[in-house]
Amino acid sequence: MTHSIPAQARDGEPLLVAEGLTKHFPIMGGFPVKRKVGAVQAVDGIDLAVRAGESFGLVGESGCGKSTTGRLLTRLLEPTAGRIHYRGEDITHADRRRLAPIRSEIQMIFQDPYSSLNPRQTVGKIIAGPMEINGIAPPGGREARVRELLEVVGLSPEHYNRFPHEFSGGQRQRIGVARALALEPKVIVADEPVSALDVSIQAQVVNLLARLRRELGIAFLFIAHDLAVVRHFSQRVAVMYLGRIVESGDRDDIYRRPRHPYTHALLSAVPEVSGLSDAAGTARERIRLTGDVPSPILPPSGCRFRTRCWKAREKCAEEVPPLVPAEGDGEGHLTACHFPEFPPGP
Repeated sequence: MTHSIPAQARDGEPLLVAEGLTKHFPIMGGFPVKRKVGAVQAVDGIDLAVRAGESFGLVGESGCGKSTTGRLLTRLLEPTAGRIHYRGEDITHADRRRLAPIRSEIQMIFQDPYSSLNPRQTVGKIIAGPMEINGIAPPGGREARVRELLEVVGLSPEHYNRFPHEFSGGQRQRIGVARALALEPKVIVADEPVSALDVSIQAQVVNLLARLRRELGIAFLFIAHDLAVVRHFSQRVAVMYLGRIVESGDRDDIYRRPRHPYTHALLSAVPEVSGLSDAAGTARERIRLTGDVPSPILPPSGCRFRTRCWKAREKCAEEVPPLVPAEGDGEGHLTACHFPEFPPGP
């Protein structure tokens, strides 16, 4: 079967770029007149770039700002500050008219396959919806295109007239993937696409997304808290903590030679059955972080991880560490730490 999704931009070119991206949600209080009394600093000045045709993983604990970042990049949320560029065009505060042609190229797969599908619509109606909204009439008609997409994601074209409640969680997520593919996107933001699924089904959905990336050349921003899943799918990885990126680089650099103490702690918690070890091939010592993640309403000064970091010094409270290469690392491996880890070399 042939796919009608055209060839994408050349691999390696920046496709979706965020610079200083910030989102603060205001906290309103007071009576009888409400006023702003504070803000939740969900995302606080992050830089990242998703290249054409690549899979970029965004990792971190719940509440670190990953999902908010995904919604900012798809313009489902309005940024408080910073810039978003898509194919060189500034879309940070673009209005509905300017965004219309771009929205079809940046699609999203949501975390919960149960709530992201309208239970009153058939599968055919759900997948054809984006085409109807954007006035797209594919050759052969929308129904033929929907049946083709169902086959692309591993479902039967005969499922066209069924309703979401007739499918399992994994099948519903495949329907969500088919809906995202309907507009022939160049970028898909996948927000925790397998975390709500049974473990036995997760690998099937991740393998499906990996196949689509290879065959159709779609770039993915893959948001997850499961390091093993991200390692399997993503070529480059960024680690978030409390609204900021603390480390980013190629997958092998991050997983084999983590520089930031937080990344080091996250990786130490991955079960050894996954085969993770340090660059010398020895099993990592389990690091147990003390304390809770601070509130994004009043984050710590300086390095936000310092309140849980075993390497914290006075400098960590006074200065925000820049996201730069650590000593001995190339330009592609960036760490925001005053005292980065230096694992033994290979």
